Amino acid sequence: MKRETVDLSALAADIASRLRQNHPERPAEFLITHGLTAMGDERLLTVALENLFGNAWKFSEKTPRTVIEFGVTDAGGDPAFFVKDNGAGFDMAYANKLFNPFQRLHHAAEFSGTGIGLATVKRIISRHGGRVWIEGAV
Repeated sequence: MKRETVDLSALAADIASRLRQNHPERPAEFLITHGLTAMGDERLLTVALENLFGNAWKFSEKTPRTVIEFGVTDAGGDPAFFVKDNGAGFDMAYANKLFNPFQRLHHAAEFSGTGIGLATVKRIISRHGGRVWIEGAV
């Protein structure tokens, strides 16, 4: 891993721009907090954010207007970066399954995907010494 200061806000804006470009017909709003940085491997953090934004995009496709937010909050004195969306959501009783490879809470016919995105995110964040969790509701 090549650790350096990574502009997470710029990465998020780039990913949002690509999602808009690839789906110009889809109404979407991206709320990205400016100036968010972290120490880490830019390539790996890009993969993690692409997976998180991709999930937010996918699971909000059935809403009239997608809203995806990227920001930071306080988690017991430590910064916690988050991706938040207004999508389908899930039952928190199954949250522990979501970071395991090939675990899905929605049928493939309802939402596409392989079930490895969040497992990839967890591995990347763990390699950076961080932790990852998910919160939601149906």
